[in-house]
Amino acid sequence: MKTINKFLSRFGFYLFCALAILIEILALILFFAFLADKAPFLWVLFGVIYFGSVLSIINRNTAPENKVTWLVIIFSLPGVGTLFYVMFFDRHIEKKERVHYEKISKKALLSVLTPEQHPTLAKLRNQDPTTYGLLHGLMKADPTAQPYGQSQSQYFSLGEEMWQQMLSDLRSAQHFIFMEYYIVELGQMWDSILAILIEKAAQGVEVRFMYDDIGCMLTLPNDYDAQLRKYGIKASRFNRLTPKVSVVYNNRSHRKITVIDGQIGYTGGINLADEYINLRVRFGHWKDGGIRLEGEAVKGLTKLFLLNWDINAMEVSDFQHYESYAQPVLSDGALYIPYGSGPKPIYPRYVGKMVYLNLLKQAKDYVYITTPYLIIDYDLTEDLKNAALRGVEVIILMPFIADKPIIQIINRSAYQRLREAGVRIFEYTPGFIHSKNFIVDDIYGVIGTINLDYRSLVHHYENAVFLYNSPSLLASKHDFLETLAVSQEIYDDTLTFKSHHKIIKGLVEVFAPML
Repeated sequence: MKTINKFLSRFGFYLFCALAILIEILALILFFAFLADKAPFLWVLFGVIYFGSVLSIINRNTAPENKVTWLVIIFSLPGVGTLFYVMFFDRHIEKKERVHYEKISKKALLSVLTPEQHPTLAKLRNQDPTTYGLLHGLMKADPTAQPYGQSQSQYFSLGEEMWQQMLSDLRSAQHFIFMEYYIVELGQMWDSILAILIEKAAQGVEVRFMYDDIGCMLTLPNDYDAQLRKYGIKASRFNRLTPKVSVVYNNRSHRKITVIDGQIGYTGGINLADEYINLRVRFGHWKDGGIRLEGEAVKGLTKLFLLNWDINAMEVSDFQHYESYAQPVLSDGALYIPYGSGPKPIYPRYVGKMVYLNLLKQAKDYVYITTPYLIIDYDLTEDLKNAALRGVEVIILMPFIADKPIIQIINRSAYQRLREAGVRIFEYTPGFIHSKNFIVDDIYGVIGTINLDYRSLVHHYENAVFLYNSPSLLASKHDFLETLAVSQEIYDDTLTFKSHHKIIKGLVEVFAPML
């Protein structure tokens, strides 16, 4: 009985929301069925909506894979599928939300220069046209993104290394601490961080902490944000689940950001749970990574945090005030461009995908990619293949032990078509690799939260740092090559696929764009 009560106290609210949403959907379907039965002429209207939906999908400016998914749904379930398309294809923002977002955007863009105004890009235009084009495209896709010099970085090849440095930096906070994470789980890692946050809040340091509601559904009590507020921490659950049908629940915050006094910042693949630092073993050795920024570049992470905080909390922060804490440090000679990516209509373009595509197109010598997932669309698949076909060394490093068995089937189903074009694929034999890194020609790189899958590239709020001529690029390259030494390369006879694997692959690939 105690076990049942504990389960209901922790998950009861989420079960209630899920049940309420299901009832809403069923009630809506039954309502339309009832109307059609009582008024047969409505079938004519349904037919018009049906064919209108098909034409709408075909003519939409969206990825072909997305069109195929919705056409399959509509053709398979003409009535219900059409209703789902009308309800869920687009995320509609209410007027109140739109007005609020416009206020936030104005604040966020007050100190932002366009590519045409920025002196760094003016220099690059003649000196380095390739880099100019990459940065110009990034700044157009995410208008808040800016190139920063007068900064330094440190690359971490393991979560446990970054955790220890983060604890030291958190203890030094004097003004504010901002943290946003997809997963937070009770345990040694989180306990050590929470103790410092409580101490700093008691000292008068402003502490804001945001975690994803569904991301932490299985790891934190339902009322954990209220518990944190009792300690003086400004806590918020991102995109909180409510008993209401909405496509917005598919847009989670997958970001991992820590900002300390606007001067030190962290991001990467590492969440706040013990498996990320190998204190808990789930899928063998957990290989993760991240980056520490210091100096002007932290302004970008500060801005990204405040944007999501204000969207979620319906507040309007003083962006310039918090950004002003960042002070220049002796430059390591690099440019750092923190940027965000996310769902439409907040982000009109798929920023994360665009950056990856542009890097693949510009690569001359090599592209080294680390990702836990490989569920990609036609565009990314073709650009990976084209890079390899023109002689670029393309290597993708994946997990040997997957966190989800079905994901391993889908990951591996993508190997053959890439390998046929010359892409080399390795799996990290000791366990699970969770880093999300791109390294290109010793010149460019990306370290952040953006996986090579639809969820990261289309649906989630994500963040990353674009690196140009950074010492951290060489450190991440060294880490990549060392990791290859303990990984197995995939060949034609390395893996075997059973017939049911092919069925699973086919089904998941059809519906992947909306999952």
